[in-house]
Amino acid sequence: MCGITGIWHRDGSRVDTAALRRMTHALAHRGPDGEGYREEPGIALGHRRLAIIDLAHGQQPLSNEDGTIWLVCNGEIFNYVELRADLERRGHRFSTQSDSETIIHLYEERGLDFVDQMNGQFAFALWDQRRRRLVLARDRVGIRPLFHATLPDGSLLFGSEMKALLAHGGVRAAIDPAAVGQVATLWVTIPPRTAFKGIEELCPGAMLVLDGSRRSVRRYWRHDFPRQHEYEERDIDHWCGRVRELLDDAIRLQLRADVPIATYLSGGLDSSILTALAARRESRRMKSFSVAFSAAAFDEREHQNRMAAYLGTEHARIEVDDGVIGGDYASVVWFAERLLTRTAPAPLLRLAGLVRNAGIKVVLSGEGADELFGGYDIFREDKVRRFWAREPRSQRRPALFARLHPYVRRDRKADAFWRLFFRAELENTADPYYSHRVRWRNSSGLKRIFTPDVRAKMQSDEQLDAELDVYLDADRSEWHPLCRAQYLEMSLFMSGYLLNSQGDRMAMGHSVEQRVPFLDHRVIELAARIPPKFKIRSLQEKYILKRAFADLVPPAVLQRPKHPYRAPIAGCFSRERNNLPARLLERDAVERSGFIEPGAIDRMLCKGSAPSERDEMALALAASVQLMQHLFVTDFRPGGPRVTG
Repeated sequence: MCGITGIWHRDGSRVDTAALRRMTHALAHRGPDGEGYREEPGIALGHRRLAIIDLAHGQQPLSNEDGTIWLVCNGEIFNYVELRADLERRGHRFSTQSDSETIIHLYEERGLDFVDQMNGQFAFALWDQRRRRLVLARDRVGIRPLFHATLPDGSLLFGSEMKALLAHGGVRAAIDPAAVGQVATLWVTIPPRTAFKGIEELCPGAMLVLDGSRRSVRRYWRHDFPRQHEYEERDIDHWCGRVRELLDDAIRLQLRADVPIATYLSGGLDSSILTALAARRESRRMKSFSVAFSAAAFDEREHQNRMAAYLGTEHARIEVDDGVIGGDYASVVWFAERLLTRTAPAPLLRLAGLVRNAGIKVVLSGEGADELFGGYDIFREDKVRRFWAREPRSQRRPALFARLHPYVRRDRKADAFWRLFFRAELENTADPYYSHRVRWRNSSGLKRIFTPDVRAKMQSDEQLDAELDVYLDADRSEWHPLCRAQYLEMSLFMSGYLLNSQGDRMAMGHSVEQRVPFLDHRVIELAARIPPKFKIRSLQEKYILKRAFADLVPPAVLQRPKHPYRAPIAGCFSRERNNLPARLLERDAVERSGFIEPGAIDRMLCKGSAPSERDEMALALAASVQLMQHLFVTDFRPGGPRVTG
């Protein structure tokens, strides 16, 4: 796990060495174990190293035998052992034991089709000197980040984080109101759009290729599902066996490292399965880590303790409260570089600090299981709404929503709210965004906190849908409704928020590599072929995972309803906190930035009763907008705020 940077000049002129070093130093948190550079006319590559494999000799940039191909890579190629053996049989000579070196020789062997062979989570830049070709590539689902910007003279800057591009000096941050509107509706921006004008992210599963003056983007991998009535006729035991086999093998590959590896253990199903499988393969006692909350409504330590005792892990925990979360939120936004509607990343930044302080550089995490195997409420809500839409006058069918949300107060008023909430556009099942439209329409109310000028620059609903249509696969209309909903969740929220703001960015804030075995592309492709009836059975989520791993986790975990990971919001930014976000939400600071209506913040912070979920999301978003403006626009410093914890 590392950080990469680079500068490419179309005319082949010499690169500004000082600028490259500023860019690379801005990523020191991603690679505290060393730095390296490669410069030649027209191209310069920078690298910060977090040493995980081949600790003594894995420094980058790396080259082929004659020095005509150069590489900087962020991430891991987990099947490098198998790839290397095959490449050596074909005559390739290696100078290190690094997994990244296999990328170079695969390119020599297969040209631009080389990425297909890799099992990993990566973002890299490869320079082919003979062809004067630059290749930027990102892993299939966007676990590792990569950004780029084009200067007025046609030069290209790229880096693992946007702060590296800003450190160059040729790019200045300016928050994009269209991006703000997208986050206020979808919770994420639609790739390649980012929060800043003029800076783009490379889409997951894509390569950007510059051949001289020619520039092209090619998608080498996409999420894919069978057509709705074209699933294999196999019984559930067959699919359970395949899931066990492939997930276990994914963990085998992802345990490859020359440093100790631990796991995150939340007490839920996914992390419990992951830790159980990993512990069976480790000769040493497995270490596990978790977050606890001082507020009982968010706390899961009882379940964490039970699972850690059951598996016999050496468990450590960190506890957070509103003050900690609010105090860390500036660091969260600095590392995430995203507009946020949640504070949930903040405890994970603290957790990564705990991991690093324990001497651990690599941790396995359970992200992806909910998306792949039908674990979210939004999937079950979509199923109930479609069932209701077939008899829209039914009084019994909407009562099923009570089974989806048993923790919500049950009375006539609450029942009436749920019916009204989910009835919106109930019968419009042909809408390609039917599964998510209710959530998006509700979230779009967040736009009300922004000034009329900012709202006027946001996209209309039609423009937003048009941008989604360009980014997403046109064939999705032929998939089962559950698969369509899964696809939206994976292509937007998972890659745009979960894997970044709650994954890579928080872990790398403390120089920890986070690996996600559920998102091995073989597991993803297998899960896509599993019939939907085995993912959600009646209204039971992740049915196949519970059945496949019933012997590895206790019944209390299998039978426990899913508990969404959340963190407190409103109390983190209250006036008495006096942390940076709270100060930036004061009326004078809000008026200076010009993004947010000062009265909107006053109303939310001064309410006598507990704020609604939407008000809390609005506060988190407002705080992140103010912080993005402060940290990256008006007072940008490549070193950023001090990391707490």
